[in-house]
Amino acid sequence: MSSFHLLLIIVFVSLIFDFTNGWHDAASSIATVVSTRVLRPLWAVVWAAFWNFIAPFVYGTAVAATMGKGLVNLHLVNESVLLAGLFGAIIWNYATIRMGIPCSSSHALMGGYGGAAIASAGFRAIIGSGWTLPIIFIFVAPIMGLVAGVVVITIISWMVYRLPVRRVDSWFRRLQLLSAAAFSFSHGTNDAQKTMGIITAALVTGGVLRSYVVPDWVIMCCALAMAGGTMAGGWRVVKTMGQRITKLQPFSGFAAETSATLTLLFTAAWGIPVSSTHVITGAISGVGASRRLTAVHWGVTRRIIWAWILTIPGAGVMGVIFFHLIHHWLR
Repeated sequence: MSSFHLLLIIVFVSLIFDFTNGWHDAASSIATVVSTRVLRPLWAVVWAAFWNFIAPFVYGTAVAATMGKGLVNLHLVNESVLLAGLFGAIIWNYATIRMGIPCSSSHALMGGYGGAAIASAGFRAIIGSGWTLPIIFIFVAPIMGLVAGVVVITIISWMVYRLPVRRVDSWFRRLQLLSAAAFSFSHGTNDAQKTMGIITAALVTGGVLRSYVVPDWVIMCCALAMAGGTMAGGWRVVKTMGQRITKLQPFSGFAAETSATLTLLFTAAWGIPVSSTHVITGAISGVGASRRLTAVHWGVTRRIIWAWILTIPGAGVMGVIFFHLIHHWLR
C-alpha cells in the first residue's frame, strides 16, 4: 500500500474517531439540559452540534498542537502508529459507550497514540514533558469543575434566595439554553482539536506539510464529524450523567454547565487537552454536594473515576495490539 493511500485511510479513520468523540463526549454536554427537561433530546443534540461546530473556528487550535506534536516525537513514528492509535481509541470509546460510562475520548486517543508509539519505537518516542500536564489534569480537572460548581451555585443562590421558586425556575429554564450553548462551545474548543492534531501529525510525517500548521480543511472536516457525532447522541451516557450522579433542576443545571464552561475555556486557552467529561462530572458533583453530600451518588462517581484512571493504559494496550496487527498487514 502506498504512503498516500495510507494517509487517506488515517484521515478517514480520524474522522470516524471524531464522530465517536462527538457521540460519546457530547452526550455529557447535553445531559444536564435533557435531564432538567429544558430541551427535548432531539433539540438538545441539534443545539449542542451547532456550538460544537463553530467553536474550533473561533477559539484557535492550541490543543491540536499539543496533541499532535507535543506527546510523541514525530521523527520516530510513522503512519502505522497514528492509525493504530486511532483504532485503539475508537475501540475503547465504543466499549465505554456500550457500558454507559462517561469516559474521556481525549485520554483514549492519548493512550492509543502513546501505546502505538511505544510499540513502534520504544519509550524514547514519548515526549515525557508533554504528558505531564494532561496526566495531572486527569485528577485536577474534575476537582476544578467540582470547586467551580460549588462556588457558582453558592453565588447564584445568594443572588436569588429571596425570589419565588417558580420565578427562579422560569428564569433558569431560559438561562440554561445559554449555559448549554456555552458548554457545547467550550467542548468544541477542546475535544474537536484532538483529531485535528492527529491528522496534522499524519500530514507532517507523510511529507504533505513541511511545518506543523493545522490546515483550514482539517478544521472544517473535524468540526463536521464532531457535530455529526453529537447528532447521533449517546443516550446511555446522558442517563448516567444527567440522572445517576445527582438530581438536577434548571437552576443547578445552569450552575454545572457554567462551571464546566469556565474550566474548559481556561484549559483550552493554555493548550491543555483535558476531558470535558471529567470537568462536567466534577461540576455536577459539586453542585449536588453544595446541597448536601448525600445528594451525590458517590458509588456511581467512584465507578466513573476508575474508568478515567484505566482509560490511558487500557487504550494504550489497544494501540499496541493494533500496531502489531497493522504492521503485520502492511509487510
